[in-house]
Formats: sequence, C-alpha cells, structure tokens
Amino acid sequence: MIIDPIGDLLTRIRNAYMARISEFNIPYSTIKVNILKVLKKNKYISDFEIKEETNNKKFILVSLNDVRVTKYVPTFKRISKPGQRIYVQAKDIKKSRNGKWIYIVSTPKWVITGYEARSLNVGWELLCEVF
Repeated sequence: MIIDPIGDLLTRIRNAYMARISEFNIPYSTIKVNILKVLKKNKYISDFEIKEETNNKKFILVSLNDVRVTKYVPTFKRISKPGQRIYVQAKDIKKSRNGKWIYIVSTPKWVITGYEARSLNVGWELLCEVF
C-alpha cells in the first residue's frame, strides 16, 4: 500500500532518470495522469500511455527523455505531503528566477503549473516543485 502516491511518482521518475531507464510502469491514478500531463507539456518527460493488464488493472507506461541528449536531469521536490498540506493563494506562488523550474498546483478542477495559476488567479494545494 502506497501512502503518498504523488511522492512515489516523483521518486520513480527521479530513480529512472538516475538509472538511465527509458521506460517504466507506475500504478494508475487520475492525479498521476494529470501531473504527467503537466510534466509532458513542460518537456520533463517525453510521453506517457495508459495501459490495462489482463486482470482489469490499469497502469501508466512513462517514457523519459534521454539524459545523454538533453544533458539535464530534472530534480523533483514534493512540497505538500499527506501529513502536512500546503495551500497557497495565487499571489503567493513564487516566480522562477531563471525560467528553468515550475511549481505544480492542484486546483479544485485541474492540475496546472504555477505560472498558469498566477495568470488565472487561482490557488489551492502546492503539490511539488520541478527544476
């Protein structure tokens, strides 16, 4: 049983990057799919695909960027944890100093980046930081 599925997702991506694994599987959940959409849009992963096993269990096949080509390994940091949720308003979301990192924010309707949350003037739970 996984206590923190978002932390598990970020750890699996980080470990796969460090081991130079190009594809790996993770258990399916809707919040993970939404986070992966944001990561794909910002080019931290190359692609992901939802697949189904024979016993009707879903999993997500994640494809990573080749580190030898990009020469960049992203760092993932979990901010809001199951034991301590961090909620922010749109004006309190920090801006990137160099444009290289993003915050991922969960709003009541969707999961978006910190830039989009500031422009839409929406704030909620600050999930993680990617740089």
